[in-house]
Amino acid sequence: MKPKKVVSFGEVMLRFSAPNYQKIEQAKRFELSYGGSEMNVSASLARFGLEACHITVFPKNLIGQKAINYLKELNLDTRFVKLCGDRMGLYYIEKGASMRASQIVYDRENSAFQNLDPEWFDWEEILSGADWFHWSGITAALSQSAATACLDAVKTAQKLGVTVSSDIYYRSDQWKYGKKPQEILPDLASYSNVLLANALNMRDLLGMEMPEGEDQFERTCRNTMDQYPTIKKVVNTERIQISSHHNKLSSMLFDGEKLLNSQETDISYIVDRVGGGDAFLGGFIYGQLMYEDNLKSIRFGTAASALKHTIEGDINLADVSEIERVMEGDFSGKLKR
Repeated sequence: MKPKKVVSFGEVMLRFSAPNYQKIEQAKRFELSYGGSEMNVSASLARFGLEACHITVFPKNLIGQKAINYLKELNLDTRFVKLCGDRMGLYYIEKGASMRASQIVYDRENSAFQNLDPEWFDWEEILSGADWFHWSGITAALSQSAATACLDAVKTAQKLGVTVSSDIYYRSDQWKYGKKPQEILPDLASYSNVLLANALNMRDLLGMEMPEGEDQFERTCRNTMDQYPTIKKVVNTERIQISSHHNKLSSMLFDGEKLLNSQETDISYIVDRVGGGDAFLGGFIYGQLMYEDNLKSIRFGTAASALKHTIEGDINLADVSEIERVMEGDFSGKLKR
């Protein structure tokens, strides 16, 4: 059987990590890796055995070629990656400990991706044979050209019958090109089928009424689905943060009729929480494509996210069998031989 195919679109950055829980101002050297929300999702799916293709732009130099090689190591299809421009987006991270929070500093202004030309992408060809397309509000935040390319992609996906998922979580410091998210995201959301959002996102970004009460999320989802009939499912993750190293994680899904809740997973020691939301989405999409079961999808996604918190870097390197063990309640960490 031909594997399911997923396509994602977004910037990939070079990640500079201060070692040994140092603050950025202390660090004399940095550990290098790569990360980017949408690419993180596709990397999970490639690891799970699906066909995954990530669309991005890298600078036309040795740094860009090194980045392409990295994507290939993750088994991502790089045929449609564009090489153009001079610089790659960067981000710096210092990991928190105990009551000290982690911090991220972005340096992505004037990156090759930010300066892309929407005409570079033949979405009919890129999405041919695809089962799923994933985008996020981060991409739409970077430049008008990136937002336009994303809109072209979701319109084509809808035309071809490809399921579209979107992560519209709001990163206020990314919107610098003169547009507000409320001017861009509603149009993109109108071509989406699955939305990752909480009630505040739906109110602030999509203009939905957010009722008070214990059923706030469900009622806000209903309002959103009434306004955006293409949206069939809304998913959200919930985090209880006890300290930088100790969190509890769960997720929920509303399908237009009922609200489903996953198990709560206790993450007693966090190695790196960056990419945890992307790991959830990768797991959830895998569940939708392979299990075709909403509850199992969010349970698998929650377990995937929990395991990602134990792995250094942006990418979730857990495999399906590891995630399924956690999903079924095996939190022992027992040595496997």
